[in-house]
Amino acid sequence: MNDSPRDPRPTPGAAPGPGPDHTTGPGPDPGHTSTPNETPAPEETPAHDPVEAPAPSSAPPDALLSALPDALPADPRAVRVWRDLRALVLEAADVRGRVTEALGMSYFRAKALRHIAAEGPLTLRALAAALFADAPYTTLTVEYLVKRGLVTREPNPADRRSKLVEVTPQGARAAAEMARITDTPPPALRGLPPADLTALERILDGALRDRAVSEGPA
Repeated sequence: MNDSPRDPRPTPGAAPGPGPDHTTGPGPDPGHTSTPNETPAPEETPAHDPVEAPAPSSAPPDALLSALPDALPADPRAVRVWRDLRALVLEAADVRGRVTEALGMSYFRAKALRHIAAEGPLTLRALAAALFADAPYTTLTVEYLVKRGLVTREPNPADRRSKLVEVTPQGARAAAEMARITDTPPPALRGLPPADLTALERILDGALRDRAVSEGPA
């Protein structure tokens, strides 16, 4: 029997046995003074990098158009016809540029003026619906036309909460000049045979009628 005193040091690799002063888990940091109900400091959130704008696509235009099935008809002939119509009106005839130069204002403002001259007096709400524009932008457009002396804006006798916009004599002359420019067909269209003009008129009337039906009342 060996009565020699036991070595208090633990054997390497052996798990320490429970003792009266043994606790589980890490002990407190000796350099940290604990405060009752101490709330840990929130972690800093890293700043987000600015979002980089996507680089322009190098795909050919036809490939980009084919990626928009809901916005374009399936028949490529319709795409070509639409491109030709845009080129005829916006490039060959240059209607917008000529109107802007003649009236000294943007085409949208000129279009608003012509509509007021043809359909006025109008409320701002009715004018915005006719121009497919929002109310704030329509209000800014009317304010510009008022400053130019082309329209007036007066309280609506039927509803004092709204205003009526009406063209002035000066505005009527400007609208007539716009009508002269926009209603004069380019030489390429004037030279078409009567049968072709009749067919084109029927087709465009049907397209515009379909648009009005799909959009419904303003």
